[in-house]
Amino acid sequence: MASPTHEDIARRLRDAYDAGAVPPLRDGLDPLDADAAYAIQTINTRFWQAQGRRIVGRKAGLTAKAVQSQLGVSQPDFGVLFDDMRIADGGRLDPARVLQPKAEAEVALVLAQSLPDPQTGPEQVAAAVASVHAAIEIVDSRIADWKISFADTVADNGSSAFFVIADEGRPLPGLDLYTCGMVMEIDGTVASLGAGAACLGHPLNAAAWLARTLAARGEPLQAGDILLTGALGPMVALTPGQTVMAKVGGLGHCSFTYG
Repeated sequence: MASPTHEDIARRLRDAYDAGAVPPLRDGLDPLDADAAYAIQTINTRFWQAQGRRIVGRKAGLTAKAVQSQLGVSQPDFGVLFDDMRIADGGRLDPARVLQPKAEAEVALVLAQSLPDPQTGPEQVAAAVASVHAAIEIVDSRIADWKISFADTVADNGSSAFFVIADEGRPLPGLDLYTCGMVMEIDGTVASLGAGAACLGHPLNAAAWLARTLAARGEPLQAGDILLTGALGPMVALTPGQTVMAKVGGLGHCSFTYG
């Protein structure tokens, strides 16, 4: 039997959103083949754009060294944020729209300027930031039981699903995104703790990696883009009926209800 093509795997992932999670993609995708995985991600990005979905930014993933080690890689990954993935601060997520969701608290950046330089560093990112927000990413996997490799999660749009960012953003000057603490509560009980330094050493490091990577691919970050810079602490599996709130030092809080 012939191995599945990139198009076949992309279609398999798209179908999984409605039909349910699929086994790991090992039959047609080497677990560490980043180029093939991003090619599959791009096929689905273009498909969804043709369906009318609009790109509003990007997310960085695998920004914690422990998670990189678990998947046998030494780099983060990225996925695309579409307009219909955003949940209003204080809004609601219907459990029927996800398969096996987990929540993680993050720092979100909104850009005032594009970042086209493949050598972009944290200082250039800082100069381009319009506002900084507390954020929650709701990650999900179309791979059964979260048994993912690096290539699985990249092909699956970075295991993305939905996101929330605080309505009120803060200007970057004066913020300490390195030592800022994070508390994520579920129904008022602490579920995850972390700090800015957990995100590739600093959220601006993660954003700079994202900017360099996308510029090198000819898809630079644009003014107005939302960047999710990566988890500040452990992600937590969700159960219908829960309310999730993320509080980040200096940034305030955001929340949503799952159910």
